[in-house]
Amino acid sequence: MAVVNRTDVRSNELDTGVANDLAAGITNSSTGFGGIDGDEQWAAEIRRLADLRNATILAHNYQLPAIQDIADHVGDSLALSRVAAEAPEDTIVFCGVHFMAETAKILSPDKTVLIPDQRAGCSLADSITPEELQAWKDDHPGAVVVSYVNTTAAVKALTDICCTSSNAVDVVASIDPDRDVLFCPDQFLGAHVRRVTGRDNVHVWAGECHVHAGINGDELTEQARAHPDAELFVHPECGCATSALYLAGEGAFPEDRVKILSTGGMLDAARETRARQVLVATEVGMLYQLRNAAPHTDFQAVNDRASCKYMKMITPAALLRCLIDGADAVDVDPQTAARARQSVQRMIAIGQPGGGE
Repeated sequence: MAVVNRTDVRSNELDTGVANDLAAGITNSSTGFGGIDGDEQWAAEIRRLADLRNATILAHNYQLPAIQDIADHVGDSLALSRVAAEAPEDTIVFCGVHFMAETAKILSPDKTVLIPDQRAGCSLADSITPEELQAWKDDHPGAVVVSYVNTTAAVKALTDICCTSSNAVDVVASIDPDRDVLFCPDQFLGAHVRRVTGRDNVHVWAGECHVHAGINGDELTEQARAHPDAELFVHPECGCATSALYLAGEGAFPEDRVKILSTGGMLDAARETRARQVLVATEVGMLYQLRNAAPHTDFQAVNDRASCKYMKMITPAALLRCLIDGADAVDVDPQTAARARQSVQRMIAIGQPGGGE
């Protein structure tokens, strides 16, 4: 099936009066595209334009509710990239941050991959450059590099094996215990891996997601003590993950109610929980999916200010512009993509990477 390009789409009457009227309201600023409400008229036009482009729309769990509702698939970045690789559509519209769209392109090199706003970056992915990783490798010859999937394609290309937050422990445990491991870039996930595996030859890069790092132990402790009957869902990228385990270990909070989980793991746990209230330590966009999964449970953010400005750059206006103009296309150098693909495939071969970051 041929890829539908911009000219083909326009010949298929992409520019209807509705599309033109909506597009006329789009504004652009340093914080993203705005001026459009995610209402029923917008949703109908998004579906029509996606059909014309033969596109599937993927949305990360941290996206705005309107974006999640219009998407064909919602999930974590790796799971969505695997959906992209198997989707019959020629065009993938990835509503997430840039490294996620790169991963989709790595696994779907023959497809057109679009991100509604290419300025949507990631503080965690930016916390290690390929030059820094190469220098670290040079300082530790023979070490195995394990990189979180929340990294750029160029970093994945220098990686031996990728991991997600749900399988990072299994990935590191699969490596010869006598070999050093360089774990990057998230220091909190790395600390979690060291704690669970008990390995002292895991060297951890001092990177972080600014949103997750901002969910601190004091806030978690205060919330936990104020809601003693709640469960705790804590993402291992959070600065408070160690505090959560400390609370359980000291008996300040029941151990069986403290769960260190990936985003996919949180959804699974939400469907199974019998708790009336759950305190959630991750980016606040996750609450929408959790509340949909278990509407009778009260999900509350440990830190209600934990919102990723980059994720929220994928607005209704940005998605409309993307489908009208075919913007913004994501490309990865073929050699870089080939090397990066190997590190992702090695991870997949180890075990279940679904439930990703």
